[in-house]
Amino acid sequence: MYNGEYDNLSFEEQLYLTEEEMRRRHNQQMFLRRNAQLLQQELSFEAELLEDNPEFAQTIHAFNMQEIQSNQQGLQNILGSEESASKEQSVWSKFFPGLNGR
Repeated sequence: MYNGEYDNLSFEEQLYLTEEEMRRRHNQQMFLRRNAQLLQQELSFEAELLEDNPEFAQTIHAFNMQEIQSNQQGLQNILGSEESASKEQSVWSKFFPGLNGR
């Protein structure tokens, strides 16, 4: 990809930037690879822990279900408040009276 901001640099300066970019990308790839390995290891440990402790697995499941229900309730509350707000005059129509056709 061509980048015009490098036009006024010498060949050596451009080469240095290219090498620096390659090093940065390599380091980023190594970081991502290591991060993926650690995540895989964490998931393996978690699976092993849950397998060895069925009561713990049930507790985690119950907490997850409570969180899902709480999120659904929150979403319903948000959607309900949006419906009631749309019945009233919207905030935008106060600034731009022509928006709601009023």
